[in-house]
Amino acid sequence: MTKTIINKEVSVTRVGFKKNLMAYPRRVEYEGTTYDFIDAGISCIVRSGEQIAQILTLTDGRSQFRLRSDNRGGCWTLLSISA
Repeated sequence: MTKTIINKEVSVTRVGFKKNLMAYPRRVEYEGTTYDFIDAGISCIVRSGEQIAQILTLTDGRSQFRLRSDNRGGCWTLLSISA
C-alpha cells in the first residue's frame, strides 16, 4: 500500500450523521477530483490542551483517506491517501 501525505484543506460537499448525530464527510473534493466514501469509517478524538480534533479514516472502496476536523466550524484537512 502506497501512502501519500497531503495535509491540505478540502471541500466537504456531502455529510452524513452517525447514530449519535456526529457529522462525518460522505464526499470531498480535492484538486478537481470528487471522492465518495462508502461508510462512516473509523474515528478518534484527539485533545491537546483545550484544542480538540477529530481524525477519520474513510474509504471509497479503492483507497483509504485520513481526514482531520478542527471541530470548530467544518474545516476538514486531508492528511493522507493510501492506495
